[in-house]
Amino acid sequence: MEVQLEKSSPTLASLQITLTKEDYQPKVDKTIKDYAKRVTLKGFRPGKVPTHVVQRMYGKSILVDEVNGLLSKTVTTYIRENKLPVVGDPIPDTEKAAQVDWDKPETLTFSYDLGLATEFEVNLSELPAIKKYSIEVDDKEYTKTIDGLRERFAATTHPEVSENGDTIFGTLSQESSEFSTHAAIPTKQVSEEALEKFLGVKKEDTIVFDIQNTFKESSAIAHVTGKKKDEIDSLSGDYTFLVDDITRMAPAEIDQNFFDQVLGPGQAENEEDFKSKVMEIIQGNYERETKALLKRDIELALIDQIAIDVPDEFLKNWLERSNEGKFTREQIEEQFEDFKKSLKLSLIKNRVAETGEIKVEYPEIMEFTKEMVRGQFGIYGNDEGMEDTIDRVAQGYLADKERDNYGNVYNQVFDTKVFAAIRSQVNTDEQTISVSEFEALVKAEEKTSEEATEEA
Repeated sequence: MEVQLEKSSPTLASLQITLTKEDYQPKVDKTIKDYAKRVTLKGFRPGKVPTHVVQRMYGKSILVDEVNGLLSKTVTTYIRENKLPVVGDPIPDTEKAAQVDWDKPETLTFSYDLGLATEFEVNLSELPAIKKYSIEVDDKEYTKTIDGLRERFAATTHPEVSENGDTIFGTLSQESSEFSTHAAIPTKQVSEEALEKFLGVKKEDTIVFDIQNTFKESSAIAHVTGKKKDEIDSLSGDYTFLVDDITRMAPAEIDQNFFDQVLGPGQAENEEDFKSKVMEIIQGNYERETKALLKRDIELALIDQIAIDVPDEFLKNWLERSNEGKFTREQIEEQFEDFKKSLKLSLIKNRVAETGEIKVEYPEIMEFTKEMVRGQFGIYGNDEGMEDTIDRVAQGYLADKERDNYGNVYNQVFDTKVFAAIRSQVNTDEQTISVSEFEALVKAEEKTSEEATEEA
């Protein structure tokens, strides 16, 4: 066997494999003998089919299968042993393959096109310092959070007289069209011009309003009347609404019941303790956001600062070929820059893992999965009574090959370990900012990202 690599450019190469009969014939002969023992043919006893009969009937297909298997193994082994920075998959030269005479095989020659990434170095300590934000959470943020939680756990009351923000229930009808239905009208959906009619009303009051000139949005008309959206334009004239109930959401009182609803029973015994724990949660939430932002910024810096060239046209052709029927060439063109950034980042992470000898072992995958299961069950800390159940669920989850759960968890653990190695070597510029400054920063970056996407 002879394997030769010929580079036509820094990112393109051709791998030529020449097989002699000595390379593939022993495998073909062994497979034919195995077939002879297993195949069932009329006129022959099981296991007694002559090999020359098997050769005549199945010889060519066996030869093709064995050669293809040998080629695949050879290509994979050559790439691995020579540490070629291959991107995409090797693409066989179909024209050269079509020239093979399978009826009179002797020396067989095949060729594969390879896409390569150019050589690069990862010097993490030389990257520009990345901004790392710490968010200062103040009482204003606490008040905002508590107001939201009070609305979330609000209680429903039934006031005698309606106010803005209430929902009014009753019977909606139009005598001229013989229309009648039970309806709920949220005053928030009523326009300012018509709002006065719906305020200060009580049970058994009657409200008359024009169906087309009362609500802020046409979708509210569909909601109130029960009609489909494409039917509401045909509605017109005055409708009568007979009030039979009013509901109002009263924000939850800040008491022990509220503490238990938000944190869980017995987690806070007074408002001071409650505030302290809520502030911890708020701080933790923002810390997760800043960590995610830092990870993104570090990854963007890696892509921007480490020069790696890849064969664009080769990759586009490979994507179209490997995703035949799933994506059009136009879609591939539109998304290619994002794909290329993801590919470069993957190459960099793999280099970091290789240099740092970072590996992922099964116990790490299992523990990650068990933590995920604990989170789904709402179990935190060590619960010995549930440990056997958690083990079984985790093992079952990883065994689901159809969804490739094992591969997905492996990638998450690998990414976490590699990023931790990267993070430990990257310089950061520590900055403390307020919540409002952080929100403005995120909003500005989102806008910049949208503009960049539109330009692309």
